Amino acid sequence: MPRYNPAEIEPKWQQFWEEKRTFATPEMPSGEKMYVLDMFPYPSGDGLHVGHPEGYTATDIVCRYARMQGKSVLHPMGFDAFGLPAEEHAIKTGTPPRVQTEKNIANFTRQLKMLGFSYDWERQIATTDIEYVRWTQWIFLQVYDTWYDREQQRGRPIAELPIPAEISAAGAEAVREYQDEHRLAYLNEAPVNWCPALGTVLANEEVIDGKSERGGHPVQRIPLKQWMMRITDYADRLESDLEGLDWSEGIKARQRNWIGRSTGAEVDFYIGAADKLADWKTSRAAGGFPRKPSDNVLRVYTTRPDTLFGATYMVIAPEHPLVDALTTSEQSAAVKAYCDKAASKSDLERTELAKEKTGVFSGSYAINPVNDEKTPIWIADYVLISYGTGAIMAVPAHDERDFEFAQTFDIPVIAVVDPGESKDVERAEVLAGKVCSTVDGVAINSGKYDGTPTSEFKGKIAEDLTTAGLGRTAVNYKLRDWLFSRQRFWGEPFPILKELDADGVPNGKILPVPVDQLPVNLPHLEDFKPLGRPEPPLEKASHDWLYPIIDGVKYKRETNTMPQWAGSCWYYLRFIDPTNDQVLIDREKEKAWMPVDLYIGGAEHAVLHLLYARFWHKVLFDRGVVGTAEPFQKLVNQGMILGELEYTGYQTAAGRWVSHNKTKTDAAGERIDPKTSEPVAAVKLEADAVEKQGDSFVLKADASVKIDARAMKMSKSRGNVVNPDIVVKEYGADSLRLYEMFMGPLEATKPWSMAGVSGVRNFLDRVWRLIVDDFAETTTLLAAVQEIEPTAEQNKVIHRTIEAVTRDLSRLEFNTPIARMMEFTNFFTKEEVRPKSAMKSLVLMLSAYAPHIAEELWAVLGESETLAYHPWPQFDEKFTKDDEIEIPVQILGKIRSKIVVAADISKADLEKAALADERIQTLIVGKQIVKAIVVPGRLVNFVVK
Repeated sequence: MPRYNPAEIEPKWQQFWEEKRTFATPEMPSGEKMYVLDMFPYPSGDGLHVGHPEGYTATDIVCRYARMQGKSVLHPMGFDAFGLPAEEHAIKTGTPPRVQTEKNIANFTRQLKMLGFSYDWERQIATTDIEYVRWTQWIFLQVYDTWYDREQQRGRPIAELPIPAEISAAGAEAVREYQDEHRLAYLNEAPVNWCPALGTVLANEEVIDGKSERGGHPVQRIPLKQWMMRITDYADRLESDLEGLDWSEGIKARQRNWIGRSTGAEVDFYIGAADKLADWKTSRAAGGFPRKPSDNVLRVYTTRPDTLFGATYMVIAPEHPLVDALTTSEQSAAVKAYCDKAASKSDLERTELAKEKTGVFSGSYAINPVNDEKTPIWIADYVLISYGTGAIMAVPAHDERDFEFAQTFDIPVIAVVDPGESKDVERAEVLAGKVCSTVDGVAINSGKYDGTPTSEFKGKIAEDLTTAGLGRTAVNYKLRDWLFSRQRFWGEPFPILKELDADGVPNGKILPVPVDQLPVNLPHLEDFKPLGRPEPPLEKASHDWLYPIIDGVKYKRETNTMPQWAGSCWYYLRFIDPTNDQVLIDREKEKAWMPVDLYIGGAEHAVLHLLYARFWHKVLFDRGVVGTAEPFQKLVNQGMILGELEYTGYQTAAGRWVSHNKTKTDAAGERIDPKTSEPVAAVKLEADAVEKQGDSFVLKADASVKIDARAMKMSKSRGNVVNPDIVVKEYGADSLRLYEMFMGPLEATKPWSMAGVSGVRNFLDRVWRLIVDDFAETTTLLAAVQEIEPTAEQNKVIHRTIEAVTRDLSRLEFNTPIARMMEFTNFFTKEEVRPKSAMKSLVLMLSAYAPHIAEELWAVLGESETLAYHPWPQFDEKFTKDDEIEIPVQILGKIRSKIVVAADISKADLEKAALADERIQTLIVGKQIVKAIVVPGRLVNFVVK
């Protein structure tokens, strides 16, 4: 019998779509365009799990819906294929990373096609494709060739950088160095998280408790010369341009917080010879505040220059370049031990996760420029070299972190802001230095500035410091310049050559690889293992690759590789013009398709990937490569799909069950029954031993015992990963797609349930039987489906369903339309005769969610063409509006009755109907109606006395 059989239907239509190129994208859109993008996946060896298709299904529904609305749709897929996992696999197995990567891509592609997503597979790319690498390297060269003009607020070619006269007079070498200092891509020695076992630098987010997230290997903080990108130059634009984007306020807030813009001042504290202090101040007053700090100063950044008089100590980061110079011989051992320990901590551990402040005195002092007070210089890891200048003036009376440190090390606390009668702090305790106060007030203990309000003092002191050449107004960011180097093999090579001197040592001159010589391909390596020191595996490359000779000059290639972020920063552009070998992207195509109209992906990329991609895009915009200032107009973050609910009960040795919320923990940390103090053991329960009772789960055998029911993140270690291959084999791809959306709102975190998949499969079976005669020998239209006009009642169901599904899809609400289609199916299942037009409307709506069964049913209904581009069904408002509606009637704001009236009733007649209601008449007997508030379609409220 022709029962619904996904195993036959789904491969059939997948082959049809591929052979007919059903979802091929036009080179240029005709009419309204819709560019829908998924955050493309990393092709791991484990393949997809059921959490991956959630976002992909949502974008596919949007795209299928858009095509049926007549829009030109660009819906591509690719792979973020560079990265450490492939390299680690290569090290273990001896298999080149490219071999394993391409095998993984093939498996991911198979799985994605198996799910019926309407991607234009002819545009598929991987960041490891040689032609793709070529253009990633080309973009790097554009960044390298760009400086940021703060007056014009845009990036410009380095050739247009104005060179100061004194620099020009110093010769070509000085000009080159000046240009290098302003490039958006530059070399800099920076403290990094070095993992010897993995042989690479790790991002802060990849370090947990001083160990690598991958493998749990020890991590050290060491200085290393690295390629950096000056993303901080674009910080203001990255923040302000968020305003015009259709992103959630939560994601925007995370980006703003990461950027962390603050306005303050840079101030120089004198650390030179004491007898030269007066001369130094005189020279500063004459020459102004220098762009770079000289050797005899310690430069700090502060957001509160008005508290300078309250600085009782200073702090420099353990990585600060002046640590050695400022450490006295008596303190050298203690300082070295402290700095070594700090090197094993991540920035997060040193700041947000630190439970207590630690530090060590350097033995040296600096001179406070506003009062000439000697200020002790401490070294502490709560100050980061990557923020501000890596040094702070500490004002414990008015900064929580500084106050904690001062309390720990018994450092004086001097209040310089009188909070007055503030409700937030106790004034007497503030003035006595017993508590910290961050509220504004008036200056005290601040010399000639005493009595000045805080808001006025900030501007005044900054102005006076500038005049004296001792400071200047400055803007700072928590955002750090982007560390762009990785010490690994499996990444894009830098298109950079370092000139060597006669002794074979780099002389500081850099030659970008000419564009016509791109791409720089990775060389063949037999051994991918890290060297165990901060040198990349590419140091093992052949001499010919490593040391090219150009025009008689010997060079060495840059042997670091780019981070995995590089390829994911611009892939959305390559999808538009994937085979262009002349330019990065054709400007007419870019103009036609950009920006991305809908971008869906995980919240874990809400900060870094989006910031990096927006930064590169803005550089390309400034250089005239693209015409849009922002790449992603609308962004939606999908929620996580967790493993199935795991049920845990607690049982005593005697076998008595104890509710999970009733157990306690004793002094030894063991769970006990609080009534008897007997120890209880956790017992895993099968789902059939548990039932839901309200919002709780209880033991089926004893409903008084509450069970702990939790869903955990899917992971191999927990054994709760669900492979979509298994789901598709048992239930079909359409059931998987439908269930992924039926679980709840796209943004919500939801537990997986195979029973839920079975439920939506039952729904698809009912839809099949609604149209197909499953008692016939062949797939035949059910006799009950006829070419007749729908009845009035049927028209209501048809048009209200279309209205609801259309409205919810336009709002990206994917779960509620399924419920409406289920109601539609239940209604027409009971109808002896079913209009064919109604069945077509259902199939068209269902096709966005379950395209395989929809295509099959479309053919059964007599259609010969694919429904992929058939117009979306329309609803008629005359069938969607109620003839009668229920209106609440209130007395003094409380609902006292409800009346049923005509939907188009007038205001006067609605008031009369309310007054005619028997219950209302009873309640207002003997009372005076002061006012009647009548809102047609909403309510009636009588104000009485």
